[in-house]
Amino acid sequence: MAAGSAGSGGAGAPERPYELVVFGASGFTGQFVVEEVARVAASGERRGALRWAVAGRSRQKLQAVLERAAEKLGKAAVGPEVGVLLCDVDDAASLAAMARQTRLVLNCVGPYRFFGEPVVKACVENGASHIDISGEPQFLEGMYLKYNEKAAEKGVYVIGSCGFDSIPADMGVLYTRDKLKGTLTAVESFLKVKSGPEGTCIHDGTWKSAIHGLADQDNLKKLRKKIGYAPVPVVGAKLKRRGLVFYSKELKGYSIPFMGSDASVVKRSQRYLHTELQETPVQYGAYVNVGGLGSVMKLMFAGILFLLLVKFSFGRKLMTKYPEFFSAGHFTKEGPTQKQMDGTSFTMTFFGEGYSEGQDPQSGKPNVKICTEVKGPEPGYIATPIAMVQAAMSLLEDATCLPKQGGVYSPGAAFCKTKLIDRLNKHGIEFSVISKPEV
Repeated sequence: MAAGSAGSGGAGAPERPYELVVFGASGFTGQFVVEEVARVAASGERRGALRWAVAGRSRQKLQAVLERAAEKLGKAAVGPEVGVLLCDVDDAASLAAMARQTRLVLNCVGPYRFFGEPVVKACVENGASHIDISGEPQFLEGMYLKYNEKAAEKGVYVIGSCGFDSIPADMGVLYTRDKLKGTLTAVESFLKVKSGPEGTCIHDGTWKSAIHGLADQDNLKKLRKKIGYAPVPVVGAKLKRRGLVFYSKELKGYSIPFMGSDASVVKRSQRYLHTELQETPVQYGAYVNVGGLGSVMKLMFAGILFLLLVKFSFGRKLMTKYPEFFSAGHFTKEGPTQKQMDGTSFTMTFFGEGYSEGQDPQSGKPNVKICTEVKGPEPGYIATPIAMVQAAMSLLEDATCLPKQGGVYSPGAAFCKTKLIDRLNKHGIEFSVISKPEV
């Protein structure tokens, strides 16, 4: 099937009633994704009305989410034509019925390692594309192993990690590469999250994903062996790995390696770009800026406790039951308040190095540097819905720029030739060059 007809059922097939469905719309993150879809639908940015629906287990809860979005954005944003579909992750027939009615499912039901696969399976088997916001490498790479070939046969796209994990990092590396005149060979990114007087916190769904992800590291290694990834060649000077804690002169503070999925997602994109499009692969390191020494000491203590408890099932149960206590208030069952979200923002700074035009990356030291930035609003529940919905718009509207074949992709692999960065810039996730190389 051609890219342009992804998930439409093939030539001559009747058009599906919806272009996209938000699955898990009444969940904590899902409600914000619904608001973002409604905002885009009402904005008049696209030709023709957006045909969309919400899906989940409870009609009452789904209606309440739509009513809340209508209150926030105005009645016109959520008209009566928005569909309501009842389906449950434990009911394969209901998932299949949902997938058959749409070109694209935005899956907001996590942790994905427990609830993700049935939705991917239903989408692939019924010709719908699938986007999620998973930051769980084992789920993302497991879906690649199981469904890449089937998705390619069906001409549908399964694109993981389309939220804060890992669109800013993955697209930020591609943006940095495109802005360097020459060949980019290595990038390090530093994340800084700034909170207002109310502080910040994260819903405990992310906490659960982290607990189970770290507990299952050995199985991730086995999975990667099974996939049999081709090694990504190192071009140019090898990027040195930083220590567990180090002082960053550029950011005037201490940094630690970023524990999210960014590094593994970027590596998958770079492998694809190298093997399929013969582009020079970029080495990548992901870090987070934690501030002064006091913050470092607190984090190290919390980190050691976390790593000890995560090894034992009773420890995992305790941490799951009392997220607020074990995360020092960073993760809660209620999630952040609107005031906390309004006062929070993120900046991701990219330091890239490479070789000027005409310079051979295989000989000599890198001779050009570049610094770029991606900044945006609160990462979890404002930036993530923006990233997810703009990825959806790219999939629906930039279809001729997607990879020719369907399959399971990382964001950078799927969207490298689309207008996704332009779309994000217009919606508050801004990409910019901070300092250009002197050549």
